[in-house]
Amino acid sequence: MSDKNREGKRTAREKLAVEREKQKSADKRRRALIVGGAVVAVLGLAAVIGVVAANAGKDDDSEASGPVVAPSGAQGKDGLAIPVGKDSAKSTLTVWEDFRCPACKSFETAYRPVIHELTNAGELKVEYHLVTLIDGNMRGTGSRNAANAAACAQDAGKFPAYHDVLFDNQPPEVDDAFADNAKLIELAGKVDGLDTPAFRTCVEKGTHNGWVAKSHQAFNKGGFSGTPTVLFDGKNIYQDRTMTPAKLKQMVQEANKE
Repeated sequence: MSDKNREGKRTAREKLAVEREKQKSADKRRRALIVGGAVVAVLGLAAVIGVVAANAGKDDDSEASGPVVAPSGAQGKDGLAIPVGKDSAKSTLTVWEDFRCPACKSFETAYRPVIHELTNAGELKVEYHLVTLIDGNMRGTGSRNAANAAACAQDAGKFPAYHDVLFDNQPPEVDDAFADNAKLIELAGKVDGLDTPAFRTCVEKGTHNGWVAKSHQAFNKGGFSGTPTVLFDGKNIYQDRTMTPAKLKQMVQEANKE
């Protein structure tokens, strides 16, 4: 082989080696970019997860709820109780309820007939306090919106009937159907004379949202363990496993004799 041919082959090998080195360098840079991009993506995802986790513990009480406008006829401390029954009744039942709470519906279903009987007879007065516990636990605004709508019904003098309609039509706990004001207005159609322009405006504007938030704050400060909390003579009778509607009626009648 001539010196010229050997030189040509050596030059070709050198060029090939140079090209291979360039390719290795390019591959190295590309891998660095891919890894760097992956790290950025992971960090970005971690940041998103962190934001979601941070927000998961927040409830709607932290948001501005507007001015505190108590519904017409509200009584008790800070005007946070909606009364049902005659003021002259000797006995008072205090009920803390959430319209999204399944246990509250169970209580209402079981005790409603005797409560209506006693309030209509002037033997019992019920003070309803509305809270938003399920909104905080399951997320959403259905508890608040339903409570606001119930307060709007109180303005119209229709609270007892609308209160019962809401529980009769309570959605599953995980379904935030009461967050839809149109649904709350639709249900108002089941109460004679409630679906008026004034009621609709009250519901849609969330007139009593601030009042509902204050009521829930009072519930938290009261140290209650859950809903419903039903107090008679200072005792939470809902926690009494022996309690029945008949026993409650007997307790009221005996208390009224004193």
